[in-house]
Amino acid sequence: MDTIKKSAAGRRRVYCLLFSVATLLFPACQPKAPEPLSIGKVWKAQVVKEGDQVVYTQGGTGNTQPGYVNFRLDLTNPQKVTLIDRDGKTIVGTWSVSPDNKRLILENLKPIPSSTIGTIEYYITTPPTPGTLPLQRTAESRKTGNTVNDYQLVPLE
Repeated sequence: MDTIKKSAAGRRRVYCLLFSVATLLFPACQPKAPEPLSIGKVWKAQVVKEGDQVVYTQGGTGNTQPGYVNFRLDLTNPQKVTLIDRDGKTIVGTWSVSPDNKRLILENLKPIPSSTIGTIEYYITTPPTPGTLPLQRTAESRKTGNTVNDYQLVPLE
């Protein structure tokens, strides 16, 4: 009987030890929150695709939408965004990045862009670098013929 009690006590110690180790290791397995993106700059268009058509390339002479030379996305103020679209119209509002760093959200936009409720969202298609910010509209743009647009942005020097 003593052998059985000692064996059961030994198993309990082993289980307690395994539980303690698992408890210590479990927090290390939790996904870490992404680092905040460092995109607080004024960005300009380098390449723009409307749907599957490249309509603007910086410095290009055959651009079908040359107005993108005026495109600016000013994220320098964490409380305010200024967007100047291809037609030169200025829209102001607030901006944020989703907690997973996958979307750039422009909200409370004035004047309200057509076919929106004052919000424009972009997917951040690949992690930005100090020299690039790749975006894709999450919804079609009425202004461009209901296309989903891709923007390769670079800092305004």
